[in-house]
Amino acid sequence: MSKVFVEENKLYQLDCSEALWATDAVHEVYRANKLGLKDVDFIIEQDEDIILVEYKNGKISQALVHGSNFNPNNEKIINNIPEKYFDTLHYLSVLGKNKPKHYIWVLEYPHGSSVMRKMLRNKIMKQLPFQLQTSLAAKNKLIESFEVLSIAEWNEKYRQYPMNRVI
Repeated sequence: MSKVFVEENKLYQLDCSEALWATDAVHEVYRANKLGLKDVDFIIEQDEDIILVEYKNGKISQALVHGSNFNPNNEKIINNIPEKYFDTLHYLSVLGKNKPKHYIWVLEYPHGSSVMRKMLRNKIMKQLPFQLQTSLAAKNKLIESFEVLSIAEWNEKYRQYPMNRVI
């Protein structure tokens, strides 16, 4: 089974060949079981942890045709990102994948910058269970970290899982 996943627009791929386990099939599983749950695009299991990856590229021609005004600061989009994380936890739980989890939104959009991505990260983090874990002195964390990265930042930080244009 290939661990090279192509995103829905078929322009970018994520090579997870180095992963212990990886999937891009959560959506299909939820759909086949008639679950109205949301899901992240990719899951990558490493020896010590799991990376959940949501991907959105507002710079590609398909995105520009369908919504040239893509705005990641839109409240609906900001609310959707945590929901995808929480709903994907069901999938991981059923599979018994209980390693520490890191959530990453790989985001490209016109006029995006590292400052804007950090501002988005800070907004979305408020909806993820970081404060809950702290207030309960949680022994079992639901999430370890959350980041919003560009493709270039992803490729720099996660070189073992390169995201590139489909050739």
